[in-house]
Amino acid sequence: MKAIEAFIESQGGPEVIDWREVTLGDPGPGQVLVRQTAVGLNYIDTYHRDGTYPVELPGGLGVEAAGEVVAVGADVHGLKPGDRVATFGPQRNAYASARIVPAASLFKLPASIDDDTAAAALLKACTVEALVERCAKVEAGWPVLVHAAAGGVGLILVQWLKAIGATVIGTVSTEAKEHAAREAGADHIIRYKSDDVAAHVREITDGQGVPVTFDGIGMATWTTSLKATARRGLIVSYGNAGGPVTGVHLGILAQHGSQFVSRPTLFDYYLHAGERAAGAARVFEMIESGAVKITVGQRYSLQDAARAHADLEAGRTTGSSLLIPENLS
Repeated sequence: MKAIEAFIESQGGPEVIDWREVTLGDPGPGQVLVRQTAVGLNYIDTYHRDGTYPVELPGGLGVEAAGEVVAVGADVHGLKPGDRVATFGPQRNAYASARIVPAASLFKLPASIDDDTAAAALLKACTVEALVERCAKVEAGWPVLVHAAAGGVGLILVQWLKAIGATVIGTVSTEAKEHAAREAGADHIIRYKSDDVAAHVREITDGQGVPVTFDGIGMATWTTSLKATARRGLIVSYGNAGGPVTGVHLGILAQHGSQFVSRPTLFDYYLHAGERAAGAARVFEMIESGAVKITVGQRYSLQDAARAHADLEAGRTTGSSLLIPENLS
């Protein structure tokens, strides 16, 4: 089976993404050959590309995709040709029209969830499940701050938090993103480019601050998160869109009220088979119930990944973005 796949020989800007045609053989023991129909675009892809997260070179890009099983290798149980599946890694090389992946990394999709939704949602929604329910353990009635509330993870965070009864304060950059965050259910919106976010959060919470801040931006919002989070509150720093948080002295947490900070990674919460199954089942439940609706804001052809990366890094995207492969014969 022929396929097109992305690769990088060095880390850098979007221009380092290159493409090659490959011929795929039969899957080996524990492996599955998947024809991919939709590939998810995620910020972690840009970190692998630009060197924020060092990776082995040359190598592929992308961790999230959905598609159809073409063939299975020996010792693969529970999957057969024709099954619809999705993955969020940790193996890279999702930017491909077809590929061979470990069976253990695949989730079988319910009939009610289409391929585009799965590729747009799986990594982000599983991230949200882990952050909200297992990391922060958010409870009904809590006011919670969500930075970048109209982003791919942000929109799912807002909906998930509302579904469990939290009050959501979201930050956005534009009027269009404010509309998207409000449509997702955000109770309060703050324009971070023009408003003092921390001051507004304190005003909304009668001076207390929020017990939990979800910060996928990083260094650019670190000080704001400290100022907006309540005494003994938790900052969940889960991304680096505004640069990684560095040079932090633990005393700063004491100065802002004995705060806690976590820098979680999804795969530490989806490490074991039981955790993976339970987390994915919860995600599928939230999507199937309508509590979480997945917004695909942009679709690009697979080989237009460089433009997609540029748009994502420039803040020109809303919701989730997909790369659509053209399968070869």
